[in-house]
Amino acid sequence: MSMWKIFINGVYKENPILRLALALCPSLAVSNTALNGLAMGICLLFVMVCSEVIVSLTRKVIHQRIRVPAYLTITATIVTLLEQFLHAWFPEIHKNLGVFVALIVVFAIILARCEVFASKNSVGKSFFDGLGMGTGFLLSMVIIGMIRELFGSGSIFGQQIMFEGYQPVLILVLSPGAFLVVGLLMGFINWIERKFTPKGVK
Repeated sequence: MSMWKIFINGVYKENPILRLALALCPSLAVSNTALNGLAMGICLLFVMVCSEVIVSLTRKVIHQRIRVPAYLTITATIVTLLEQFLHAWFPEIHKNLGVFVALIVVFAIILARCEVFASKNSVGKSFFDGLGMGTGFLLSMVIIGMIRELFGSGSIFGQQIMFEGYQPVLILVLSPGAFLVVGLLMGFINWIERKFTPKGVK
């Protein structure tokens, strides 16, 4: 598989949120605004790429029996450094994302890609897999955040968009609203898939 196909696979075909439903926790908790979605997406993209590259580099050194604890240790180290960086330089973002930055350590999508892909492929392929998966997550978070912020608050990235007197759909800024938006997006993508995929092609 070419590097480009590996990247596109992560962005669309195996999108962590909208296709695999493996990263629903942050998508429900911190996607109430587009900015929070963007920040969380960038954080996971960074951790995803770094974790997969390091796992690929050390795949011949890590013993099979301790591979999962090793993957978690690698990811935890990267997340700790990231959290300290955010706390020092971007305290407002760190406050908004809260505990969910630390919880990146146990996101199923990272452990899954380290085990299924990075531990069996070259550094180059692992880099593009992490980049694709991370980008897919980032785009999903931004889209979810934009929809929730637009209809829940009338703004996008803090800028007022809706007309004066607009009555916000308050449920969209709450967790049930996130479930609703994610479900609708999943359904829309599945509909597009069925609509434009030729019959007999899977």
